[in-house]
Amino acid sequence: MQQEAVLQEFRDAGALLEGHFKLSSGLHSSVYCQCALVLKDPWRATKLVAAFVEKLKEAGLSVDMVVSPAMGGVVVGYEVARQLGVPGVFTERVDGKLELRRGFEIPAGSNVLMMEDIITTGLSSRECIEAITALGGTVVAAGCMINRSGGQADVGVPVIALATIDAPTFSAENVPDHLKDIPAIKPGSRSLKK
Repeated sequence: MQQEAVLQEFRDAGALLEGHFKLSSGLHSSVYCQCALVLKDPWRATKLVAAFVEKLKEAGLSVDMVVSPAMGGVVVGYEVARQLGVPGVFTERVDGKLELRRGFEIPAGSNVLMMEDIITTGLSSRECIEAITALGGTVVAAGCMINRSGGQADVGVPVIALATIDAPTFSAENVPDHLKDIPAIKPGSRSLKK
């Protein structure tokens, strides 16, 4: 699936938004990707994940399991695991730190795909990778539906993205003039970082 077709699926789902957004990181942007709106449609989710799995196979990676950070990565991580025929689990934030709960385990030495919905700064990806590594897993790659950093986010492992866009982010003090008069909205699921 070509990148423009992926982005059109996001547009068709009302998930690729333009305006003034305050991201979970506290940064501002004129572009917002709401992956949950894409994944709510099982047919669309299956199709997009199949395209991602094809990219993963082209990279020649061996994956024993998929681990995702909650909340955004849960649905896409599950669907990637289902299509790969491997277990899929997720980490949850406990006292500010991502960890496995619910009896989930990572067998020592497992080749793990860390799967996100969207990568912006890479913070939650790096936190999830740290949790996987601490439990004995070997993270072979970080996967995502959209890498909105233009490929610049460094998560410490190779990133495989279904689509990559350059959606610049700005600190509150450096919001460009064209966004200053537009009220910032926060459509995401996490509360803002302090």
